[in-house]
Amino acid sequence: MSVLLEFSMFPTDRGESKSEFVARVLDVIDTSGLDYQLTPMGTIVEGENIDEVLKLVGDCYKVLEPDCNRVSSFLKFDIRKGHSSRLHSKIASVEKHLDREVKK
Repeated sequence: MSVLLEFSMFPTDRGESKSEFVARVLDVIDTSGLDYQLTPMGTIVEGENIDEVLKLVGDCYKVLEPDCNRVSSFLKFDIRKGHSSRLHSKIASVEKHLDREVKK
């Protein structure tokens, strides 16, 4: 099974710039061992099951909780049985249809 999770998480009570807090969250993602892709609007993570990626979301929240009174998070899942490495293969499939590479 492959679980793709696209999410963003940031405090709403800590000023206009969020990069300091996004960096904290990304550090948790980076050290999790899961494959991921950072984008300007969020991060896409691939795990083997729903429990694994939901635990990651909880771990990310825990690094913000001590000094953030309000945290906003947006999550979107794509769960597919019998497949893996979809973080990269989904893009490759689109490129195959286009017969060219796309910007990454």
